[in-house]
Amino acid sequence: MKGEESMDMFCYQCEQTAKGTGCTLQGVCGKDSVTATLQDLLLHITKGLGVYAHRAREMGRTDSGVNAKTSEALFTTITNVNFHPDRVAEMIEETVLAREVARDLYEDACRERGEKPSPVPPHCVFAPAPEVGGMVDQGRAIGVLSRREKYGDDAAGLQELLTYGLKGTAAYMDHAHVLGLDDDRVSGFFHKALDALAREESDLATLTQLCLQCGEANLGAMKLLDEANTGTYGHPEPTRVRITALKGKAILVSGHDLKDLEMLLKQTEGTGINVYTHGEMLPCNAYPALKKYPHLAGNYGGAWQDQQKEFDRFPGAILMTTNCIQKPASTYIERIFTTGLVAFPGVTHIADKNFKPVIDSALESPGFTETEPEKFITIGFGRNAVLSVADQVIGAVKTGAIRHFFLVGGCDGARSGRNYYTDFAKAVPDDCVILTLACGKYRFNKLDFGDIGGIPRLLDMGQCNDAYSAIVVASALADAFGAGVNDLPLSLILSWYEQKAVAILLSLLHLGIKNIKLGPSLPACLTPNTLGVLVKNFGIAPVSTPEEDLKEILG
Repeated sequence: MKGEESMDMFCYQCEQTAKGTGCTLQGVCGKDSVTATLQDLLLHITKGLGVYAHRAREMGRTDSGVNAKTSEALFTTITNVNFHPDRVAEMIEETVLAREVARDLYEDACRERGEKPSPVPPHCVFAPAPEVGGMVDQGRAIGVLSRREKYGDDAAGLQELLTYGLKGTAAYMDHAHVLGLDDDRVSGFFHKALDALAREESDLATLTQLCLQCGEANLGAMKLLDEANTGTYGHPEPTRVRITALKGKAILVSGHDLKDLEMLLKQTEGTGINVYTHGEMLPCNAYPALKKYPHLAGNYGGAWQDQQKEFDRFPGAILMTTNCIQKPASTYIERIFTTGLVAFPGVTHIADKNFKPVIDSALESPGFTETEPEKFITIGFGRNAVLSVADQVIGAVKTGAIRHFFLVGGCDGARSGRNYYTDFAKAVPDDCVILTLACGKYRFNKLDFGDIGGIPRLLDMGQCNDAYSAIVVASALADAFGAGVNDLPLSLILSWYEQKAVAILLSLLHLGIKNIKLGPSLPACLTPNTLGVLVKNFGIAPVSTPEEDLKEILG
């Protein structure tokens, strides 16, 4: 491909990729070419791990540590998780060790059966260099560009779509693992798909089926995480959450990890520090076992892309538990901390979950000097809450009080055009209900939409993984009406940014849900031919304008 020799990197996995085609010098997300190349190398080795683990599983051998490391390695490469080259290099070394465990499982099983191990792809025997510079040199020789050259854009694009789906699913599996739950069937699919990617499967029909199977696996991962969250912290309840500050010392928690928040709340008891959620942590305020802490003071700020200005203004310590972190400004880099898989150069990382450095930073910071006027929003409309009033909802639909449901949500981002979702929500007629989830809700969740016969017109269902709740609710309504989900007065208007949203999209396609509108732009890995298949089979389409889309949907 002409000009590729001058590229320092190539990545087109997120919605904000440069020029809509790919980042080649530095990621729009802030990822430098060294980190991007190391992540390519990590994926290369993870594919080799998948080959051995897949073969071992087919012979009845599995290992929980190999499963966990597979999820961690894939999750590490999601947009806005790990920007630290040394940490990625450590993950490469750990994944090599897990690959060796999987290899031994497979070879031991072969010996027991008196069989000779089959030949393996290069990914299985690849040896990373002993230092970062050498790893980077190795990483430049692999990646999507070589496969585009070899197999064409259609096949390479589907390989990437599958890879992104695996990454998103791995994020949910990792969160479930943190809370002590596992599903070997999901890990089994990881290894099956990684085996196919290591073999460089290029048949378009086979890759398409693997993508849909990834959607099925992600549905299982979201169900598992739902069980982990609700089993540990109770089912979310409709809850009024304060969105203005209280006087006093403060810690802000962003990311997605409920257990990290719980540990911090326990460690800050009696300190006089108020703890606030940010971004995708907002739904934590609705879980009974978390909101019982009186110093969980509410939510501060909005979605991830506004963090640089919001963190700058926040007068306390900040803890990032997972993605999405951005490059910290000098004004707060000394008081922001990371934990888990998230990392950024120059930011203090807390590996042992002892959050004393965060607490000390909060105590040393000025905190809020006065209590701001009260303002609240209501959240916590998970599947249990919504289904508890299902009869009321069904009755409102049958009488015509509720004409239509819109699920408007997904990942938020900084690209221009995302005001579409604000304008769409504002334009939804008063006899319609808006369901929302993930950080895309911040485009409109502080607006007053009123209610329909006591049913709020805006129902916040939670984090991105709570798409599982939305699916359960939609399925229950379909059963109640004796119809299919596609026959319901329900339309999906989704925004995407990173790979968890790709995994959710694949889950919806696996379920056969049609006529999804996706924006603000479509994944760069989707070629016109691939998109044509999705349009033909599922009616998927890009968003246009709120007025045109509402007219098309409602007539």
